[in-house]
Amino acid sequence: MNGDQRAARALRVDIAQTEPMPLYGRFDCAAGELLALVGPSGAGKTSMLRVLAGLMRPQRGRIEVGAQLWCDSEQGVFLPPQRRHVGLVFQNYALMPHLSAVDNVALAMLHLPPGERATQARRWLDHVHLSREQQQRRPAALSGGQQQRVAVARALAREPKLLLLDEPFSAVDQMSRQGLYRLLADLRSDLDIPILLVTHDLNEARLLADRLVVMDAGTVLQEGPPEHIHRAPRNARVADLVGMHNRFQGVWVGPSGRAGWGLLKWVSAAGGDSGDMLLEVRDKGKIKPGQPVNWVVPGDGILLGADGSGQELEATVSEARHLGEITLASLTLERNPQISLRITLAGPQRRRIGSGDRLALRLDPALVHVMPLHQRPPGLSPD
Repeated sequence: MNGDQRAARALRVDIAQTEPMPLYGRFDCAAGELLALVGPSGAGKTSMLRVLAGLMRPQRGRIEVGAQLWCDSEQGVFLPPQRRHVGLVFQNYALMPHLSAVDNVALAMLHLPPGERATQARRWLDHVHLSREQQQRRPAALSGGQQQRVAVARALAREPKLLLLDEPFSAVDQMSRQGLYRLLADLRSDLDIPILLVTHDLNEARLLADRLVVMDAGTVLQEGPPEHIHRAPRNARVADLVGMHNRFQGVWVGPSGRAGWGLLKWVSAAGGDSGDMLLEVRDKGKIKPGQPVNWVVPGDGILLGADGSGQELEATVSEARHLGEITLASLTLERNPQISLRITLAGPQRRRIGSGDRLALRLDPALVHVMPLHQRPPGLSPD
């Protein structure tokens, strides 16, 4: 399927409501693309899925899948769930306990003759790698991962135009979860429909999704590829929600004298500045001198060792946790002990890091992302 065909089968969403709960967002998802909705409990992720499935009617909104209009509050259009051809996969599987795996999948095809239902159900269960013997078992005789494969097969048996996955892997063990990840990756190449995944697991979202939609308090705060959001979060709240540990406060000093670069004063959270801790970072020309800012740097933007640039910092390792093939280290700046950084190390260099060690480090100025402080919008957490 080429780009035009994928766009022609895309999901387009624009929702705005205040009751029964706030829900604001605009995003799209192309055929064959997996979009992950991420955010804390109560962020509105599952409510957004309910709106898409037709289980909740928004106050104002428009939902299109391809050329079909599913919802348009201005035109009074609202297709019920049975007319939307949505595949739904839930956290708790939602299987009929008294029916076999084959019969559970066959329930999604009541429009077909009984004999054909069983044939198609077995075909879909083969597709999700369940053996013929397992297909005859009831849910209680299947593992959690196998039950979730039945739920996926049932959702696909409806030949949906949109697949919605609501925390589908959180109830299974890690080994089963890895198998389900591989299954989803295999299925994506065959389905060519928009897929939305709700998850609270950021690693899962980054692993599986082409793009993230970050939500909080019912509002879409930012959307984009995981790498872009991690490198350039829109505000401090987004940085927190996507798990950026190295977030700091500062004051924007102004241009540094070098074209495209500016000076950032590093300020401790306790309110005192850090003396001459000035960083030269990228200047996009959008922040006024003297303006308070938040800023972030990803873990790979913190480099060990000096390079003679004059921007090196001295730090002490306050904690080092060796976890398998990686080491998580917390560092305290000697110039200002109130400021700490977190880094992840792999390879031979991690074996040389221990609690109490003194290190020289530097920040990659190209990876420092500065965010001006804004007044808090209603219902949202502060920057």
